[in-house]
Amino acid sequence: MSEYRIQGNTGEWEVVIGLEVHAQVTSNAKLFSGASAAYGGEPNSHVSLVDAAMPGMLPVPNRECLRQAVRTGMAINAQINRWSRFDRKNYFYADLPQGYQISQLYHPIVGEGEIEVTLNEKDPDSPTKKIGIERIHVEQDAGKLMHDQHPTMSFVDLNRSGVALMEIVSRPDMRSPQEAGAYLKKLRSILRYVGSCDGNMEQGSMRADVNVSVRKPGGPLGTRTETKNVNSIRFMMQAIEYEAQRQIDLIESGGEVVQETRLFDPNKMETRSMRSKEDAHDYRYFPDPDLLPVELDDAFLEECRESLPELPDAKRKRYEGMGLSAYNAAVLTAEAETAFWFEDLLGHGVDPKQGSNWLLSELFGALNKLGKSLDESPVNPAQAAELLGLVADGTISGSISKQVFEIMLETGQGAAVIVEERGLKQTNDTGAIEAEIAKIMAANEDKVAEYRSGKDKLFGFFVGQTMKAMQGKANPQVINELLKKALDV
Repeated sequence: MSEYRIQGNTGEWEVVIGLEVHAQVTSNAKLFSGASAAYGGEPNSHVSLVDAAMPGMLPVPNRECLRQAVRTGMAINAQINRWSRFDRKNYFYADLPQGYQISQLYHPIVGEGEIEVTLNEKDPDSPTKKIGIERIHVEQDAGKLMHDQHPTMSFVDLNRSGVALMEIVSRPDMRSPQEAGAYLKKLRSILRYVGSCDGNMEQGSMRADVNVSVRKPGGPLGTRTETKNVNSIRFMMQAIEYEAQRQIDLIESGGEVVQETRLFDPNKMETRSMRSKEDAHDYRYFPDPDLLPVELDDAFLEECRESLPELPDAKRKRYEGMGLSAYNAAVLTAEAETAFWFEDLLGHGVDPKQGSNWLLSELFGALNKLGKSLDESPVNPAQAAELLGLVADGTISGSISKQVFEIMLETGQGAAVIVEERGLKQTNDTGAIEAEIAKIMAANEDKVAEYRSGKDKLFGFFVGQTMKAMQGKANPQVINELLKKALDV
């Protein structure tokens, strides 16, 4: 898909990238308890006795969390394992009250799948590449250590302890920061369409562990490092660039890359060593004795499949079938909230081409100036449909619609009310229009003569002058017809 090479002192190098994405499952409760999984809250206010690992507490799997993992697997055409098992991953840290994490190393709920990405979603000719998914397993999150609350002690917030995560493990199929960025963006989009994760990387509900190694093109795989918990697509791409260059410099100077866990510092735009990388045996995995294996029946799988929405690739093809350009279709489907907003607009009877052009130019332009997201738009799809309907039926002109839209953004009033109260209706009064045309022709006899001698381009001048004289309220089609009649005498 992309020939990304890094030039070193000894020639070209190739980068090999794999991602382990942790996505918080959309659910009202945690993976093994009924405590709230909502973001925020006072420290330790979303903690049950199970989350705090009190003696005698037993975990009970949350069906919805498993359902969301299965639906995600189906959305990437992955193998769904009817039989899966939870393991204990043992390690000791202050934010892990049990002394182990319940995960699924050996028997995950979702097996192999794939995601097709393009380097540039907005370019219909951009090449595609399939990135393999090794597995999706479900596990519980740890708590959070807070080091800035006391001068000599660290505090522990267990609100995240036990929150359900999907760990989505890719194959090392990516060969550039751009490919990794396209993959993570596409994966985030799919999760948001499915509704299994909100994809909010700033709040930590989606984060990536980035595995990077370098090699001579086509050579054997090098030693990889893992950069933990990167929480933005841009930071992930920067971490890959830095880490690949660091490894090349190290190898070319006679050193060796050490398999280790690293952290990315976005302020310095560099990675730094965190700890030596553990292997699976270091965690002493064994089946969790408190949990039975998960067995999925046909009815459960069928319900999961039927609940899936139309996914971005299918939606994009459908939009192109409606006559939208490949560019518009790609932009409209890249983010779930944009597609849902557009669907709502279509549901109010708006023409697809008219609606897509208005949404991507007028609304996005206005929101960009206001510094607002689509979810924060002062104008909702029903109000937008009313405005576009007034243009479609000839009540107002396209230029007047821009003026009405600005007033809608400022006041929250509906388009029809604004048009009525401010007298902005388009006029089809031929007598009034003809009178203005006569005045304009009398004031521009030289241009009339030039037009009649063959300078057809001057027709646009007369249209503009007439629209100006009519304060934008005249029907452009009527103006064109009357001008032609007057000028072509």
